Order: sequence, then structure tokens, then C-alpha cells
Amino acid sequence: MTAAEYALIAGVIFLAACLQASSGFGMGMLAAPVIAIVDPALLPATLILLALLVTVLVTVRERQHLDLRGTGWALVGRIPGSFLGAWLVAVLSREGLAWAVVAVVLTGLVLAGRGWAPRPVRANLIAAGAASGIMGTATSIGGPPMALVWQGHEGPRMRGTMSAFFMVGSTISMAMLWMAGAVTAEMLTLALWMVPAVVGGYAASRFVNRFLNPARLKALAIGASALGSVLLIVQLVL
Repeated sequence: MTAAEYALIAGVIFLAACLQASSGFGMGMLAAPVIAIVDPALLPATLILLALLVTVLVTVRERQHLDLRGTGWALVGRIPGSFLGAWLVAVLSREGLAWAVVAVVLTGLVLAGRGWAPRPVRANLIAAGAASGIMGTATSIGGPPMALVWQGHEGPRMRGTMSAFFMVGSTISMAMLWMAGAVTAEMLTLALWMVPAVVGGYAASRFVNRFLNPARLKALAIGASALGSVLLIVQLVL
């Protein structure tokens, strides 16, 4: 990659980490389309590793607000979903993976825009966990299903609960991808170079949280994700 491409990825990772640490989700929806434009081969492992770092930091910060029961039931679905997601990575081409990213992001945007809000009962948590496992492992975008089912939580509780779920879920996804041979040295190297951008985004979220209410955060995530998807679609078509 060129220096400009490294700078572009670092910038979007900074913003995505800030969004993730502020809202509990959105890192993949914002960053995955941009990374796919630069090089789809870097997905999904690079972004999952970076998201894992963010979720560890946020889980520690919001540890007093966790919904451990809900997280446990969601993880029941996440494990089998991760197996299927790893299989999809193994069989999809680079272009196929890029189109999968577009499909997942646009589906999340439609559901968010329609305001669908399933109750966080056991069956819904397991189903959302499974969907998150498939989507998160295959495309690095596992947030939309969990955001839908947990959207009724207050800010700290939502951030902490989702971060705890994704901390464990991302570890499972990385293990599945490693077993499937879908983790390369290039992915690990890029993830290491992007650590300062992640830490900077996390630090910035402490200030952002003071000014952005949930409605503004949701609008920011939807707008940024839509823009990234449009750019990726244009590149794929052309």
C-alpha cells in the first residue's frame, strides 16, 4: 500500500474507534467499506483485531454497567454463527467479500432507519448473537443485530454490554478465521500499525461522549456507513 492509503485507513480507524467507544458499535460499518476500497484482502481479520482492542478498553471502562445475563445468551448464538462466517470467508472471492460488506451495511442501515426494535428476550438474544457471529466473522460488521436488540439500554449500559459481547465474540471469530487459514501476516502487520489510531479514537470518545447524544450518534453512524457503502459500490461497478 502507498503512504496515502495507510493515512486513509488510519484516519478512518481513528473515527471508527471513536464511534465504537462512544456508541458500543459502528466500527465495522464505518471502516470496512473504506478498507475494502483499498484492499478487500485485508478484511475481515484486520478490523476484527482492532475492534477487539476497542472493546477491551470500553468493557473495562464501563464494567459496572454490564448486562452479563444478556451477554451470555447472545454468546450462545455467536459461537455457531462464527463457524458459518469463517466458512464464508474461505469460499468467497475478494470481490464477493466486498459485495458481502455492502449487503451487510445496507441491511443494517435499512433496519436502523425503520426503527425496528425487537425485545431483548432470550430467543431474540440468541438469534441476534448468531446473526452477529455470521456477519462479524465474514465481514467484520457484527454490530447491527446487537444494536437492534439492545437499543433500549442507556448509554453506559449499551456501550459496556455490547463491548463485553464483542470482546468475547471477536476472540471467537479470530480463532475461527485462524483455523480456516484466513489470517495473513499482512493483516497482522497492518493491525499493529493501526493500534495508535485505535487508542487515539478511544481517547477522543471520552470528549465526544459529552457532546453527542444517542440520536446524533445514530445519525453519524448511519451517514458515515452510507457514504462508505456508496463509495465501495461505485468502485465495484466501475
